[in-house]
Amino acid sequence: MLNFTQSPFLLYSDGKGNIFEDNTLFATGRSGWDVYPVPEEDWIELPKGGNLYELPGRRGIGIDVKTGEMRLCEKGWAVAAFIPPAHTGLFLAAYETAPDAPTLPLFCYTAAGWVEGKFVVPAVRIESDIRQECVGYDDRIIETGVSKMLESFPHNRLVKHLADNCCNTYHCPAARNYFMGRWECPIPASPACNANCVGCISLQPDEEPIVSTQDRLTFRPSPEEIVEYTVPHLESAPYPIVSFGQGCEGEPLLVWETMRDAILEIRKHTDKGSINVNTNGSKPDAVKALCEAGLNSIRVSTNSARREVYMPYYRPNNYDFEDIIESLKIMRSYGGWTSINYFVFPGMTDSVEEYEALRKLIRETDLCMIQWRNFNIDPDWYLGKIGVTDTGECMGVKQLMELIREEFPHLKFGYYNPPMERIKGNFELDFAH
Repeated sequence: MLNFTQSPFLLYSDGKGNIFEDNTLFATGRSGWDVYPVPEEDWIELPKGGNLYELPGRRGIGIDVKTGEMRLCEKGWAVAAFIPPAHTGLFLAAYETAPDAPTLPLFCYTAAGWVEGKFVVPAVRIESDIRQECVGYDDRIIETGVSKMLESFPHNRLVKHLADNCCNTYHCPAARNYFMGRWECPIPASPACNANCVGCISLQPDEEPIVSTQDRLTFRPSPEEIVEYTVPHLESAPYPIVSFGQGCEGEPLLVWETMRDAILEIRKHTDKGSINVNTNGSKPDAVKALCEAGLNSIRVSTNSARREVYMPYYRPNNYDFEDIIESLKIMRSYGGWTSINYFVFPGMTDSVEEYEALRKLIRETDLCMIQWRNFNIDPDWYLGKIGVTDTGECMGVKQLMELIREEFPHLKFGYYNPPMERIKGNFELDFAH
């Protein structure tokens, strides 16, 4: 929370990469389809690693400094903020979209403003873990790590994929951490998927107006390839985790046999660290088999705790919303850690109807953790794709979090998969330092 003497001003872009404040308009925030003043206590300084970008074909909506009425900023294009991992946005950028405006790429679009020499955003830091802080990456160590791992595992297609594609091309934070020899190590495993998510980051149909943000894995790794580089990581890295299910792949449960064989072999060599899967939770029987093999935690992604909102976004093949609930229950029945990767969309996530559904999901599954993730998608495009014209009564994202925390005091809030040291000991452990 910042202390300032006036409300933040609206930002606009001149279309040439320059951003200005409009001191005739105060910044606003969007929730669902509606625009609101942002409570003063919700503004924080734009965190390091955050970015601002213009929204072509869109005019920002602000509050006139003199009249108090809402109006458009005609001086340039609207501006939004990308807020870095570990932070959750409370309001979307507010703007009016022209009919010929291009669909926005797959990033988050948090409201932003300018006050007393600072760029500000309505957001909360939801996670103390610093594992993806920009200042924590050292390019020299990463380059050395890439060379070392490629030399150590010259025939391993996964290590090459993580080096060439994930680390060097897309600067994936998880891959970069792996090559720095620390914390969570990614295991892309499946080139195929059984969902057709509207906002898929690794594969978009040719007819869609956007492109995926990265290329998808093109091969199915063997258990041997997985074991070869993950065992040394579990043995040597501080607070180690290895995670199936990455942004550069499809659905890992489709290759559950490979995962099972890899987990069994990993545990023959080391009992250190945590083995996790990030998944859509579509195959409860596969989750059961993986739990029996030694899987420690599962993170199930969802845009909603309601089937009627989930299904038109995920567009699943041969599974249903109830399967993801069952997968969470199975993991807990084996004593494992469960999280949901919860895509936060102000005006949808904080609706009264969604709140009630989320409470039901937490109770039914004995959920351990919510990872409050910013939803990387064009807001207008998303609501149009899932057919939502009225998001219903909303309470505000911060209020939602407070109510959930009050009712479920043992439920953990965060942004990342916790290592075993946090799961079994002090969850607030500031381990990444």
